[in-house]
Amino acid sequence: MGTRRYILGKVAQAVLTLAFVMVFNFFLFRVLPGDPGALLLRGTTAFNPENLEEVRADLGLDKPLPQQFLTYVTDTAKFEFGESFYLRGADVAEVIGDRIWPTILLLGTSTIASAIIGLIIGIYGGWRHGSKFDVGSLSFTLFVYAMPEFWFGILVLMAFAGGVGPFPAIFPTGGYETPGADLGAWAHFTDILNHLFLPWMVLTIAYLGQYALIMRNSVIDVMNDDFVQTARAKGVREKQVLRHHVVPNALLPTMTLILLSLGFIFGGAITIEYVFSYPGLGLLTVQAIDAKDYPLLQGLFLLFSAAVILANLIADVLYSYLDPRVRAA
Repeated sequence: MGTRRYILGKVAQAVLTLAFVMVFNFFLFRVLPGDPGALLLRGTTAFNPENLEEVRADLGLDKPLPQQFLTYVTDTAKFEFGESFYLRGADVAEVIGDRIWPTILLLGTSTIASAIIGLIIGIYGGWRHGSKFDVGSLSFTLFVYAMPEFWFGILVLMAFAGGVGPFPAIFPTGGYETPGADLGAWAHFTDILNHLFLPWMVLTIAYLGQYALIMRNSVIDVMNDDFVQTARAKGVREKQVLRHHVVPNALLPTMTLILLSLGFIFGGAITIEYVFSYPGLGLLTVQAIDAKDYPLLQGLFLLFSAAVILANLIADVLYSYLDPRVRAA
């Protein structure tokens, strides 16, 4: 199959998948139990049938479902995502835009750091297969890979933000920045880093296991290939065999995982953002689910899906260039 035809096929698949996700998004949240209008009036003295009908009419929920669906499809096609139920009057695109940068800062930097550390551990673990370093690093990566993120996050929060015994708290318990603080540019920057460090550390350690394990197994597999044995038989130095023959070929499976992980960045880290009260897209998703905020949920899940679909498309195209056999499959 030609390269152009292969790429056009993948793009068409991505567009169809995104269209399916857009339709699925509309019905997914409406089959869940609960009424958004009742949730908005819950706990108020205005909760009565007349006010409930007014709120439902104000939210557009009194219209027939096909009419709601047609409005949703038409608005989404124009990149108009409506107003949030939970944050009354707030434009969904603006709400998501305000939360996207904290999430990119947290997930983007932790994903890159965990990928780099995991690749280094995996390369040397696979290259020194059976050594003390390999056994120790394998045990560590299996532990962090299986470790629940929220459990580790709570331990870190208790140790470094709550203080242990005579040791005082070092970092803030949560948030993105100190609320109401009048800080200069540099002090504001360090304040953001101070709030970022604990959730960043938890995610970096929690994520590096998957990269290290896949890279280690890939290196071990490639080391047994004939071209590696041939290079060694020709007298090529071990470091050159590792650098020029083993690592480039072992990177292919890990590259797909890294690209997909970058796509998941926009999904946020729901559990960690919740534990650290970090105001990113993950925490916003929890708040939107609690309030059954249909427009906000639709906007968030469309963004998450589009990011993953795009990352998958990029991975397919890059993979086809690095390994032409993929286009023929």
